[in-house]
Amino acid sequence: MLTDRRPRWWGGVVRTLVLPGAVALLTAGGTAFGAVRRDEWDWSAGPLRPGELPFDGLAVLLLAIGPLALVFRRANRVAALAVIATASVVYLGLGYPVTGPTGLALGVGLVSAVAAGRQHRALAVVVVAAAVLVGWLLLTGRPVPWGASGPVVAWLLALFAVGMLLRVRRERVEQARRAAEEQRRRRAGEERLRIAQELHDVLGHHVSLINVQAGVALFLMDDDPEQARTALTEIKRASRDLLREMRSTLGVLRGVDEQAPRLPTPGLDRLDALLDEVRAAGLPVDRRTEGEPRPLPTGVDLAAYRIVQESLTNTRRHAGAATAVVTLRFGPEELDLVVDDDGTGPVEDAAEGNGLTGMRERARSVGGTLDAGPGPERGFRVRARLPVADVREAAGPPMVDA
Repeated sequence: MLTDRRPRWWGGVVRTLVLPGAVALLTAGGTAFGAVRRDEWDWSAGPLRPGELPFDGLAVLLLAIGPLALVFRRANRVAALAVIATASVVYLGLGYPVTGPTGLALGVGLVSAVAAGRQHRALAVVVVAAAVLVGWLLLTGRPVPWGASGPVVAWLLALFAVGMLLRVRRERVEQARRAAEEQRRRRAGEERLRIAQELHDVLGHHVSLINVQAGVALFLMDDDPEQARTALTEIKRASRDLLREMRSTLGVLRGVDEQAPRLPTPGLDRLDALLDEVRAAGLPVDRRTEGEPRPLPTGVDLAAYRIVQESLTNTRRHAGAATAVVTLRFGPEELDLVVDDDGTGPVEDAAEGNGLTGMRERARSVGGTLDAGPGPERGFRVRARLPVADVREAAGPPMVDA
């Protein structure tokens, strides 16, 4: 693949010098050519008008000041315009011939200043320069070309309008760039929040299982080694699943593990395996399904799985529950997901926990709602209503890096 080996500053230098170089070439060359042409070929006009000076080295120097000031226009556009205007006033005040684009540098400086939002100061510089030139001509007794004032004013207004149009365009481009950058930052923040929620759910569930099974293994190590061995086997399985899911989630951040194996995104098709893990950790849990189960959109499927997972994790940690029931009601337009337990733990301020906050965010991210609070009789209830589109995903759930 071909790459540009030039340093980055090279492009800035080129952009800075190209415009002043072109202005210098057109101004000096055009003015000199016009003066020579008039002197040699335009016999009707005579070699010089009254009061005009011949085109000499000082004239070239004065014309060169304008392009040179344009080189430094990015530092201070109004100052550059003032320098150009001063050189133009001296050139015209001394009486050098106006036979070419002698005002080109002034026009470029004016457009540049107006486009940068310095229109008031630029207008003041032009007005002051015009007043100084008229006063100079009056003091030296030379005629003031009032007949040319109309075209000159029209030319200046046109340049002013061009500068304003460039400024509006630049502002729109900058606004679009800022909006795109803000959208990019917002999407990145949402993605970080989603990944953080994934890690919270995965870690909370599997570490809770590991903690419970480790306690069982320690308690039964001497009295029932076989049961302790079973608990240690569950710890090994839970830790393996934890590492696998963490790698899958963190792979999104790395974006480099292109050759890694791929696993399906968790969904309700893995709900029975999840409930088996919970039962193995000592919490009896039943599953009830009402309505006709059907494939769900990937986001809804993942949100439903994670909500059940986090609800049962909270139940094991805080509720002191004896049993739990997971109910799935498939309606025509929504999935009604309910997790009930018969725990005796406190429910005050339960909604302030990070787990419930994350579940609410998950439900909201797919256009649903989630309520949590005391159960109808006792214990605690989590109820989520998730919109379900009639989507048949023939290809199955998307794959993510594991």
